[in-house]
Amino acid sequence: MLIRDLMTSPAITVTSDMPLGTALRILDDRKITAMPVLDQAGTLVGIVGEADLVPDEALLDDKVPISALRRVTDAPARRVADVMNHLVATVQADDELDSAVDLMWSTMVKSLPVVDHGKVVGMISRSDVVHLLAGRDDRIQAEVRELVETECADWLVTVQDGIVTVTGPADAHQRRVAEVLAHTVQGVVAVRIA
Repeated sequence: MLIRDLMTSPAITVTSDMPLGTALRILDDRKITAMPVLDQAGTLVGIVGEADLVPDEALLDDKVPISALRRVTDAPARRVADVMNHLVATVQADDELDSAVDLMWSTMVKSLPVVDHGKVVGMISRSDVVHLLAGRDDRIQAEVRELVETECADWLVTVQDGIVTVTGPADAHQRRVAEVLAHTVQGVVAVRIA
């Protein structure tokens, strides 16, 4: 599966001069965890996420933080540029999904901007992958059932954690056909013939 088949598109982006409060509201309203930061030309210059926008001490209680009391009144409002991460790992829209999963796992990054010809075209996140995996067994079962029904409508197909069980093939030839058909479906981990 390609990243473009699972990514969220278009990506919700921000600019580096956006106020932090506005960026926080966008994250909350859109129920996302990170956003690519673009310059005026639309070039990716960073990424900003929940951890960048919410300092740990702000979560301790709802009192006014001491740092706010010490702040000079004419100090400019903080902007995305003040907290964003300038080192951004990206993936290409036509890369295999496995490459995004490997990158998220190896870097502990939760979301990755997806680029195509240097432009941000979407985002891929761990939650996208979790959603795909959560529905994997149902998708596999439907696809395998459709394939084996061409051979025999009485065969029963069940799937658990990517392991397909086909019940019904009686002779060795039927068992082999059912096994081969089931193995053609993407995501199948193993096939059992019962």
